[in-house]
Amino acid sequence: MKKLVLFGAGKIGRSFIGQLFSQSDYEVVFIDIDENVINELNTKRQYQVVIKSNESDRTILVENVRGVQGTQKEKVVSELVSCDIAAVSVGQRGLSAITPVLAEAITQRRNTAAQPLDLIIAENMRNADEFIFNELSQHVGNDFPLKDWVGLVETSIGKMVPIMPDEEVQKDPLLVYAEPYNTLILDKKAFKNPIPEVEGLAPKDNIKAWVDRKSYLHNFGHVAVAYAGFLAEPSKEYLSDVIKNPFVKEFARKAMLESAGILQKKYPDEFSESDLVDHIDDLLSRFENSSLKDTVFRVGCDLKRKLNKNDRILSPLIDGAKLNLGIEKIRLTYAYGLCFKGKDNKGNMHEEDVDFINNLNEKGLLTVLRDFCGLNQIHDNQTIECILSTVWDVTPIQLTLEKLFSNFVFTKQ
Repeated sequence: MKKLVLFGAGKIGRSFIGQLFSQSDYEVVFIDIDENVINELNTKRQYQVVIKSNESDRTILVENVRGVQGTQKEKVVSELVSCDIAAVSVGQRGLSAITPVLAEAITQRRNTAAQPLDLIIAENMRNADEFIFNELSQHVGNDFPLKDWVGLVETSIGKMVPIMPDEEVQKDPLLVYAEPYNTLILDKKAFKNPIPEVEGLAPKDNIKAWVDRKSYLHNFGHVAVAYAGFLAEPSKEYLSDVIKNPFVKEFARKAMLESAGILQKKYPDEFSESDLVDHIDDLLSRFENSSLKDTVFRVGCDLKRKLNKNDRILSPLIDGAKLNLGIEKIRLTYAYGLCFKGKDNKGNMHEEDVDFINNLNEKGLLTVLRDFCGLNQIHDNQTIECILSTVWDVTPIQLTLEKLFSNFVFTKQ
């Protein structure tokens, strides 16, 4: 049996990457620092994934799994040296922590004349391959032929995995919910070894285009619904409820169509208009999946990251301005994001969002764009002026919802 070593036994790791490889007859070895999850994996050697949809739920049994505690460096290295392929799903902050052990394993694979190591990077992070390569370079030394011995395979992760109820987690720490979507888009050109014959893998020649498609349509569309939905339906908790508001759904669709036009202009050989429109409508349908219980708070919070220069709204906005394409709804999405004050089910705002809003009110938007969102007043002046004009020139009539901007209380400084 072939073996996948997977860093991260979280929701994406278990419900998506682990599930795909297990169902294609791979042994899946999870590496994680959660001792409880690792013990459960080694005791049960299987877990359940509940596929949630508006029609009916179904359960997938994922077998041939086990776990290794992430702190056991020698065991982790041993698993990596003998595996057929590896993957990582630990979040950006966790990547630096695992690169020393990856570097050691890659070095040993070379010393034992094993095959190069292909690493599937299942992270929602742009240029993740460059980040990991730079981190690995610091550990293997300048003389090591790193490019020959590791294939850093970027992905576009489109699967939505909701937060599970606490009572379900307590009953079964390995149980995980997921939506039916099960396609893993990845970089065809990055593999050093033959691409695994795993159902659900979708290798692409131009992975950068597909990473942008995820950011410009999926991530962007998600927050367009959340931010417009928060203003239109502030009492609603779930994304599937606010998208029932005709204004919210129509606004999000028009904003996503603007972003799709930018994608098509950037990658004319990769995307057709009809394909992108179909993808938008499929995404909106998936956002309506009430069984996911995805909250407006979860999708919209973490403003410092989501309103940043390199993230889901400003990236298409900046590209659209450079290409002289329509970005009216994208601009409004950013303005809506500045209004977002969503709270979790305990009535609390995201901790960093409180700081963001306080600075917005006390120091002004210009300061926040510079200090929190990564915009430079010289190099990004066009973008800053675009945002400022959107915030202060817009009227409730233009927004079709009366007093939609009533909670703009900060001042222009």
